[in-house]
Amino acid sequence: MKNNNKSLNHRYIQSFASKNLWIAFLLGTLFFINCSNKKNAEGAKDQEAKVENLITLTEPQLKNANLQFCNLEQKNISTVMKINGIIDVPPQNMISVSMPLGGYLTSTKLLPGMHLKKGEVIATLEDQQYIQLQQDYLTNKSKLEYAEKEYFRQKELNQSQASSDKVFQMAESEYKLLKINLSGLAEKLKLININPNTLNETNLSKSVRIYSSIDGFVSKVNVNIGKYVTPADVLFELVNPSDIHLNLKVFEKDISKLFIGQKLLAFNNSNAAKKYPCTIILISKNLTEDHSIDVHCHFENYDKTLIPGMYMNAEVDVKSDLVDALPEETIVNFEGKDYVFAQKDNLNFNFIEVKTGNKENGFIEIKNSEVIANKQIVYKGAYNLLMALKNKED
Repeated sequence: MKNNNKSLNHRYIQSFASKNLWIAFLLGTLFFINCSNKKNAEGAKDQEAKVENLITLTEPQLKNANLQFCNLEQKNISTVMKINGIIDVPPQNMISVSMPLGGYLTSTKLLPGMHLKKGEVIATLEDQQYIQLQQDYLTNKSKLEYAEKEYFRQKELNQSQASSDKVFQMAESEYKLLKINLSGLAEKLKLININPNTLNETNLSKSVRIYSSIDGFVSKVNVNIGKYVTPADVLFELVNPSDIHLNLKVFEKDISKLFIGQKLLAFNNSNAAKKYPCTIILISKNLTEDHSIDVHCHFENYDKTLIPGMYMNAEVDVKSDLVDALPEETIVNFEGKDYVFAQKDNLNFNFIEVKTGNKENGFIEIKNSEVIANKQIVYKGAYNLLMALKNKED
């Protein structure tokens, strides 16, 4: 009985093992088939990708395309250094307008950005002290006229010994003192833009005018009508644009690439297409904390839209290298990358990605030129081929 049980157990184990082996075989076969299918699918995709980079034309299509070809050329293309800075003016061209004698602002038409002409009235102030100063001047002037006559009268009397030296000296002292006082009052009147030579008892005024001392524009307005201003207050800030310039920040590692007289093009972010030709006029010798150096440039033609404090970019051609290049018309941009069409044979053209660099005089540097070496590159009609290639994909 025991032997029969052992025999049954042995047959059961053999049967179970055989089934497991068969299942393992089936699973392995399925896995192999699945992997093969994946590889075939990937291979098909790769083949499809390769096909997408090739376009074939018929003879009539080639004739109608009017394609023109060129080859890589060696060209001198400058390396462009990009820097930034701000528009600035020297201290002598920035004018802070104040009033030596305080007063109440009664009128002004100034607004920031407004253009001014030299001698134009920019504000009017009123105060009692203006009247007092004019009164003092006219009073001293009247006293001086009398003192002058008395001085010359006493001088004649003294010369004829008809009066004492003491009386003459007192008359002389009074005359000189009034003359000094009148001269000082006249200068004070000039400070508040009143002409002492035309001032008389009929034209005293409680108000004074402030005039623009430059042809330029208003940078800041710091006052309003009715405000009392003191001599320490800055009413307006004006800018004389005759010496407006571009102040660029250049890091010390790049400063050796620049020189006085060098040309550059400046532009601002709001209108990058508009370029402003400039010339370097001064390179600072002082290194700032961020290891940059100020480079001052003059604009060849001043533009009224350029104002102090405006952020600017600049491009400088710093050197010229001999590089492999193609005409810019050969480059087509697709999905953010640059490509060219290279002729494979008479009717077939490869769509090849290229890495581009600097541009100059209609040519562009090709950094990976080895991929198109000794190939005929489509010069005219490249975008027509691109459209045909993409239509084929669709």
